[in-house]
Amino acid sequence: MLRPQPASWFEVLAARDDVAVVLEAIARTGAAELEARPHAAAPQPLHSLRDGLMHYAELERRYVSYWPGERTPSPACAAPATVLEQGIAQVRAWSERAEPLIQSLQRLDRERAELLLWQRVLDTPEVILPVSALTPAAGPLLMLRLLVFPDSRIAPIPDEVIARHFEIDGRAHVLALGPEEAVQALTRQAAGKAESHEVPDWLLDGVDAAKAHVAARLSAVEAELGRLRGGLARHNAAYGLSRTLGDVNRVRWLTQHASTIDTGMLFTWITGWTSDRARIAAAIEHCGARALPRFPARPPDLTPPLLLRNPWWARPFEVFSRALGMPARNEADPTQLLAIVVPLLFGYMFGDAGQGLVLIAAGMLLQRRWPLARLLIAGGISAVAFGFAFGSVFSLEGVLPPLWLDPLDAPLPVLVVPLVGGAVLLMLGLAINGIEAYWRGAMREWLPGEGGVLLTYLGIVLAFVHPAGPAIALAGAAIHVAGSLWLERRAGAALTGLLTLLEKLARISINTLSFARVGAFALAHAGLSAAIVALAEAADSAWLKVFALVLGNVVVIVLEALVVSVQTTRLVLFEFFTRFFIGSGRVFQPLPPPPFTSQEA
Repeated sequence: MLRPQPASWFEVLAARDDVAVVLEAIARTGAAELEARPHAAAPQPLHSLRDGLMHYAELERRYVSYWPGERTPSPACAAPATVLEQGIAQVRAWSERAEPLIQSLQRLDRERAELLLWQRVLDTPEVILPVSALTPAAGPLLMLRLLVFPDSRIAPIPDEVIARHFEIDGRAHVLALGPEEAVQALTRQAAGKAESHEVPDWLLDGVDAAKAHVAARLSAVEAELGRLRGGLARHNAAYGLSRTLGDVNRVRWLTQHASTIDTGMLFTWITGWTSDRARIAAAIEHCGARALPRFPARPPDLTPPLLLRNPWWARPFEVFSRALGMPARNEADPTQLLAIVVPLLFGYMFGDAGQGLVLIAAGMLLQRRWPLARLLIAGGISAVAFGFAFGSVFSLEGVLPPLWLDPLDAPLPVLVVPLVGGAVLLMLGLAINGIEAYWRGAMREWLPGEGGVLLTYLGIVLAFVHPAGPAIALAGAAIHVAGSLWLERRAGAALTGLLTLLEKLARISINTLSFARVGAFALAHAGLSAAIVALAEAADSAWLKVFALVLGNVVVIVLEALVVSVQTTRLVLFEFFTRFFIGSGRVFQPLPPPPFTSQEA
């Protein structure tokens, strides 16, 4: 239950031409991490794909915006080099036929963007087009330009240039009219900072006529764009572009993850670690490729990644262990213990039946998009239970009779119980440290060392409730001092052992006192609830009473859920985990599946 399990070693012998299909099937299980066999040969045959992939990347940069987003590779197996060569040839053939369509689409896209720009300019009330200055009587040397800056700042305008500036969507727009040389100088000055747009001839017919022209032309452009996009989609389907791109992308993905694959002239070895042998075997069997999996003992000179084997109800609490690293093979995974401890700490500080139900509902709604929200479900259930114990529902006292006590009426027991619970938890941490020492074969050192500390601390805790406590504490201290003398075999070791024991007892005592904050937060929660009720009772109308109660509960749920979560995490990680947890294990990192359905730049 406590010990992490090593992943299993797997080996797959596959036909070289089928390696891409086999590797994809393995990756889609999410249960495999690749690692090369010791002394495996480098995958030299895959290096020959580099030039073809570079050529494909050039085509992709040019045409990726016009390729279909769905890229599904074919189930057929073929040599990666053959797939890549045929795929590039197909894309090149497609591009020769699609190029006229693409150029027309690009031209219409630019025209549409220009029309939309002028449409927004014409809809701006501040714009007064100085069109009269462009009549033949005004002379042939005047020029009109529209400059669009990336933000509200504009370049200095020369005195001989007439400018109308206004903002659209936070970007400064400047209509500049003046002598041709001055306007061109202004345009050069703004180069790199602003877009320069020529004023179309139809804009000189007046604002109303220009608006009508823009609307009519936009409609025609949209219709033509729709027709061209439909033609391009039919063209893509005719060339089977979705499948072709999927095949090529699978080859590219293969080369990105092929550093651990031992490739020969006819066969390929795919080796690594798996968390589920059955899924790997089933995936290979159903992929249709020529491949044989087997699961031998791991190579002795390789260190396996480790897996946490916890039941479904405890898995959300693995986040605490993973926050400090992966437990090593001889370290304990306390996840199942945390699945009990963490909700108890959270619920004790957040003891309210109604607010707990809200947390449960929030966790159930958010768990699919935010897996950590499952912790809210467990914490909410505990909060409901302690709400009944404290007799609190939505901050209202007296609605439920307390099954244990009212925190404000009996604050001392509320403070003492977490101290006792904290002492028990810290002793469990020391005991887990002993279990780890047993796994390592180091009980001879642990018993007179940390074992003596555990016995001494147990005696001190029992001394508050049982007369045998002091004797147990003295026995533990004697074991620790005698053990130090025995292990080091020098006269000063006894004094060193005594001082070490006192230092460790002082530290664990401070850790124990830290759990008093659990009771303090429970009292703070009760006090805040009482303040909310007092504010509601002071309101003049029933609506204000309800509003005060609702608002107060919302504030408590949001604020205290955050604060209580932080305090619970701190107690678990910095008080409990420091007794035994190191986190030096190797994390299992599954091979990512190929992103065939996404457009990659």
